Amino acid sequence: MAADNLLGDFLKARRGRVAPADVGVPATGQRRVAGLRREELARLAGISEPYLVRLEQGVDRHPSPQVLHSLTRALELDADASAHLFALASPGLAPTSRTEVSADVHRLLDAWADRPAYV
Repeated sequence: MAADNLLGDFLKARRGRVAPADVGVPATGQRRVAGLRREELARLAGISEPYLVRLEQGVDRHPSPQVLHSLTRALELDADASAHLFALASPGLAPTSRTEVSADVHRLLDAWADRPAYV
């Protein structure tokens, strides 16, 4: 995968993980790809196939939030994968969700102040 086209690499990988039957795409003929074809994903997301090609090839790297939401829905991404997609497209667009942690967790982290920790 190219380090300079992470958005395109992510879209291609996720497209390959979606079974056409799972999203209501009828099985027609022999498939050369394991997951969705570009034209199928574009149709499900409500975008043009040439635009999806430009996103996957890294020609267009800044899709709108509406396009990202459509791709999230069409690829059936969970919250983490959706946030990753937004972060790849534009770090400022990434949805954030923060949860407050209890006082016990704060005490535990304070006790481990000299060690790395992630909550």
